Amino acid sequence: MKTQISGRYAAVTLFLSFVLMAGAATALAETSAEPRTSKSLQGQGSERDGDANRTASFDELGPLLIDGNRNKSTRASGQSAPSSGLPTGARSVNLDFWIYEASVELYYDLDQDGYYHGIDLSFDADTVYTSADVYAVVYLSYDFGPWNEYSATDDFTIFGASGDDEYFVETELVSGYISGDYDILIELFDAYDGSLVASFGPEDSPELSYLPLEDAGRDTPPRTTVVVSEGGGGSLGLLGLLALLAVTGFRSARTLSA
Repeated sequence: MKTQISGRYAAVTLFLSFVLMAGAATALAETSAEPRTSKSLQGQGSERDGDANRTASFDELGPLLIDGNRNKSTRASGQSAPSSGLPTGARSVNLDFWIYEASVELYYDLDQDGYYHGIDLSFDADTVYTSADVYAVVYLSYDFGPWNEYSATDDFTIFGASGDDEYFVETELVSGYISGDYDILIELFDAYDGSLVASFGPEDSPELSYLPLEDAGRDTPPRTTVVVSEGGGGSLGLLGLLALLAVTGFRSARTLSA
């Protein structure tokens, strides 16, 4: 009886060991996910074609975080959360600043599966002051997971409540972004002391939510294979078949006339 119990105990122990090893392997796979890379063009104003109005950047970031709480972004950690109860377009940490509106257009869907790897983001930040120097950080959240920073702007100047100081960030996701639905968050910071002054996200505009995205590596068009068949070895091509039918018809006509 003791021998049987010992054998069963050993089997259970071995099974649990395999389970733990499998779990460790899974955890290792999750922590060694591919890093994220992206290319961005950014600038101020509606004119995007002039080189003087835009700068280019290439961002290399850590793996995409997909599980956890997204109440605060990494840059805003330790700072006050955005004020609640403010009207849409006026969601602000500092009532002297706000983001009036934002819009998004997606581009580049090479495999036509409904997921894009290009993001064209525009937003209009305002202030009660005549002018103020600020910068913005933009984030992506996969399937309501944590916020992942994907681009940061240069310092730029906003002028009161003017609509002519709109800022744009065009980003091509190169790698590290799995296919799925993403939300976008924009955070505005004071360039003088780095304090968070305003934010604008999916709770403020539906345009920043449920965006079908993936990286360029996953947006690969299917290959088209062209098969060329060449006649040979006694096979009869289309022209030969037509010629044979013509000769057969001519002989049949001669036989009937005779």
